[in-house]
Amino acid sequence: MSSAEIRSLLQPPSIQDSNDHALTYLNATYKSLDDLENAPDLDELVEQSRKHLEQLDTKLAHSQSSLDAAIEATRAKAAEHLHTAQELSLLRHSLADELSFLSDELVSSLGEPDSKPTLLEDLEALHRSLKELESVKGYVQVVEHALKLSEKAVEQVHSSSTVTVSEYEGLQAFAASVEAACTKVEAVASQPDLHLLGFLAGVVEQTWRDIKGVLSTRLIEAAEKLKWPLKVDYTAAEPDSRRAFEKAFADLLTLQTIGKKIRDSEKHKSVAKEGLYAIQALVQPIALRFKYHFEGTRQTNRLDKPEWYFTHVVNESHEHRPFTESIIQSLLAPTEYKSINAWREFTLQLLPMLERKLRRTIPALLAHPPILAHTIYQALAFDTALRDEGFDLPGTTAVASAGDSKESRWEGISEVILGRKEWFEAWVEGERKFAMDQYLEIISAADAWLIADEDEDADADVRAAERELRPTNSARRVKALVEQVTDRYSPLPQYPQRTRFLIVVQLPLLESYHARISSSLDAFETLSSTIMRAVPGALGSGDGRGGDSRRLTAGVEGVQRLCKALVSAKYVAKAMEVWGEDLFFLELWAEINRRANLRTKAESVPSLPNPRENEDEPPEGTIFEELVRHYHALVDRAEEMIVQCVTGEVEAGLKAHLQGGSTHTTPAINAETSDDIALAQSLLGPLALLSSHLTFLRGTLPRATSTSLYRRIASRLASHLLQRQILYRGRARATIAEGKIVLSEAELWVETARTALKEERARVEAPWRAYLQAARLLAGEGAEWWDRVGATTFGTMPDAEWEEVMLESVGVCELPREEVQQVLRRRADCEW
Repeated sequence: MSSAEIRSLLQPPSIQDSNDHALTYLNATYKSLDDLENAPDLDELVEQSRKHLEQLDTKLAHSQSSLDAAIEATRAKAAEHLHTAQELSLLRHSLADELSFLSDELVSSLGEPDSKPTLLEDLEALHRSLKELESVKGYVQVVEHALKLSEKAVEQVHSSSTVTVSEYEGLQAFAASVEAACTKVEAVASQPDLHLLGFLAGVVEQTWRDIKGVLSTRLIEAAEKLKWPLKVDYTAAEPDSRRAFEKAFADLLTLQTIGKKIRDSEKHKSVAKEGLYAIQALVQPIALRFKYHFEGTRQTNRLDKPEWYFTHVVNESHEHRPFTESIIQSLLAPTEYKSINAWREFTLQLLPMLERKLRRTIPALLAHPPILAHTIYQALAFDTALRDEGFDLPGTTAVASAGDSKESRWEGISEVILGRKEWFEAWVEGERKFAMDQYLEIISAADAWLIADEDEDADADVRAAERELRPTNSARRVKALVEQVTDRYSPLPQYPQRTRFLIVVQLPLLESYHARISSSLDAFETLSSTIMRAVPGALGSGDGRGGDSRRLTAGVEGVQRLCKALVSAKYVAKAMEVWGEDLFFLELWAEINRRANLRTKAESVPSLPNPRENEDEPPEGTIFEELVRHYHALVDRAEEMIVQCVTGEVEAGLKAHLQGGSTHTTPAINAETSDDIALAQSLLGPLALLSSHLTFLRGTLPRATSTSLYRRIASRLASHLLQRQILYRGRARATIAEGKIVLSEAELWVETARTALKEERARVEAPWRAYLQAARLLAGEGAEWWDRVGATTFGTMPDAEWEEVMLESVGVCELPREEVQQVLRRRADCEW
């Protein structure tokens, strides 16, 4: 029974529910008065209910007594159970305390500072120490045994007159057995590599070096009796000394042969790169002297004198070459090393001391670019000297061990420096600054833009070229500077290094000089512009002298400035064309086109032509092709400015003459004759100006250039005179006398040019022919001449026949028929 049911049963009876139940029953039984009268006796019914109530009260009392007894018994059992639970709880806590105590006794408390180790921990610690001591004992025993074997191996070689390495082989076998045992342990325990194996490998390697050292000492002692490392006179040495030397040399070769058989080249990387032991031994005294002189505190150890130690090594190689090529080579002939070139091998073994010297000194030279550059040049010169002597890697142990054709070519001792990117970049930057400083000094010199005199120290070809084209001092010096830069980096062995030097050092010089000439032409145009001359105080006249800008850009002085820019650009462009055809630059350009990485670098430089991607086809053009094009553009610009300057000044001088006609004339000579022509005084100034300009151009520029400029100048002047003096002279027509004046002036122009240029009449006359033809047409006289020329020109005669008539009548036929008609209409007697 649930507690809710129990609580509901313990509730007292409800009077209200009883009354309601009784009322409901009466209403259901006695619905009317008749039902009350006809129904059984009500009193009897009440009596039954009272009896029933008494029975229920009796049961209630009995039930209450039973309930009280049950409650009392339940309370007694509950108190008994509660006491038992309390006793069990106390027992549980005591058991927990005992368990905690026992756990504290067994669990380690090493993390606590004041705790003491347990007995179990003490036993475990002692056990571990015992194992470690046993391992150390085993290690020490292995090391001791290996060292004893090493000493025995060295002693065996030292005490034996023949090369015997059985003890060394025993050491190798012992090291191999230890390695096998350790490998098994590592496979089971998955432990890292043991240092013992590395130590044993080092002992084996050191033992071999000690054995080699014993035999090398014998060879050095025998060689010293031959006065080594001085120059050896082998034939003058005592026979015993020679036999001892040959025996010691052969022993080292035998040792090396044995070493190749018993040593593992995969584990000992140095085996494949070793040189001949015997030659290495001979190099040791030389290396000791090198260290004494160039790595100590001696005065010969100077950073600014790298040529001293380079020369020392070259001299050693050269001095001992006869001995190595004769005696040493003969000792190698009966052995398996007969393919080795003794002198090349000897020279190869001399190089490590130079490499060591350079690696130690170059870091200190990075802060001193001049000394660094000097050291690199000496290294390159050293490489060249050895190559000229015939040194290369074929025939040495370097190629025999490498077995790679790519390594068969000696890179040179300079690769020690140039192979380090930071060292190479430091050198290139120093060279760039030095070259740029020299360039700035060149263009800032007081005589930089003076036309240079003939250089007597130059080669015959250069002098011949400069007689034709006299450059400015700056152009000649810039050319020499660029060639000097070429000489500096042409010995570089690698094409990427050459390309880097070209881009960083050489091209900026040519670009800067191009920009300098271009800026001078810009300044000339600015100073000579109409606005500059018309506006007081404009740019270029700020010093208050208004005529300075005009003086600087007018007359022969102005043309001279333009000629300086012209010859400078033309001279450098011609030099670049010659450089581009040089074998050095042709090979460099071919490599740039062939290699993708170099093509990428070249494409990023605007001054270089775009390289071709097709590696199978030879490259087109030259490496300076783009810069030559830029310089030629400068030449064309300067020529055009010269033409404009000369023609502009002459045309400006002609204004008064063309506007005033022939009103101001010179006195006629023999005026009574009809052939005497009076010339206007206003014409003398333009003629003199043209003569001075042409004379200067002829004396300054090459003949081809001056001739080209003359033709352009004369053509423009002739066209100007033809337009202003003949075709568009106004409404007034020309008389015969005026035509003769025009013709005489035209002839005078031609004669002035011929006198200035000192050329043949036919060559000088060519640009003036149209003007001369028009003047002759104006001056022509005679009825027969006029009828023939006028009729054929205005008639229907074919052009071919008309041209023949013109040649017969006038002497030239440069103008088209329409312009001839226009000229003839300017005659006063023309009726067409």
